[in-house]
Amino acid sequence: MCIAAFIWQAHPLYPLLLLQNRDEYYNRPTKALAWWDVDGCEILGGRDEVAGGTWLACSRQGRVAFLTNVLELHHLSGAKTRGDLPLLFLKSTKSPMEFVDQLLTNAHQYNGFNLIVADIATKSMVYISNRPKGEPIHIQQVSPGLHVLSNAKLDSPMPKALRLRKSIRQMMNKYGKNEVNVKEMMEKVMKDKVKADKSKLPGICALDMEFNLSSIFVEMDTPQGLCGTRSTAALTIRASGEVGFCDKYLEKGVWFEKTINYHIQNE
Repeated sequence: MCIAAFIWQAHPLYPLLLLQNRDEYYNRPTKALAWWDVDGCEILGGRDEVAGGTWLACSRQGRVAFLTNVLELHHLSGAKTRGDLPLLFLKSTKSPMEFVDQLLTNAHQYNGFNLIVADIATKSMVYISNRPKGEPIHIQQVSPGLHVLSNAKLDSPMPKALRLRKSIRQMMNKYGKNEVNVKEMMEKVMKDKVKADKSKLPGICALDMEFNLSSIFVEMDTPQGLCGTRSTAALTIRASGEVGFCDKYLEKGVWFEKTINYHIQNE
């Protein structure tokens, strides 16, 4: 289902600091963090080998997109793959707001999603969600500060989102305005397996499923196989334009780590 916490335009060293856990079936084929070509655009991120999309990626031009699914009981059959949404933004030249305005026309063709698109050069970040069903598509300009995106609306008070926000704030208070140790944050914050009180769960799906999904780091056994957090990513973009993308990912039962650094290319 994924969960992300990010600090946007609110730190003296980092215009963007992002941490994200990707939750998926362990047996779903996935390509690890790498540069890949999408219609002539170089994109950095992991890749779902089943549908071809991604959950978090960035471009050499300083554009970033990331995605979470919305927790819901029923799904559209034949829906478009949500993992294409970040790619559509990254290979586009539209501003974040122009892009989501264009997405309005066919957002209903996807199962529930939360999508955030950002352009570092213009300091613009926009959030769009096509849920709840029956309500107008939700679009908002993301304000500077600390935000958490889980499986409901941006900054929704879901128990795991509140817990993650509190943990991130504590770590950032420790670092102050200094360099942030993202690997320490990945270990201490994103690997948190504490589950929520069952009485505080939203009651959308089966209680056992919601309980198993209620931790920041997820591990669960399902009739379809083992499922849970398969990768933890940290993306940092500095005011100088230096980008660091660190990914810790699970492959055939073994955890690996990969980091790629680059500098944003000014057009």
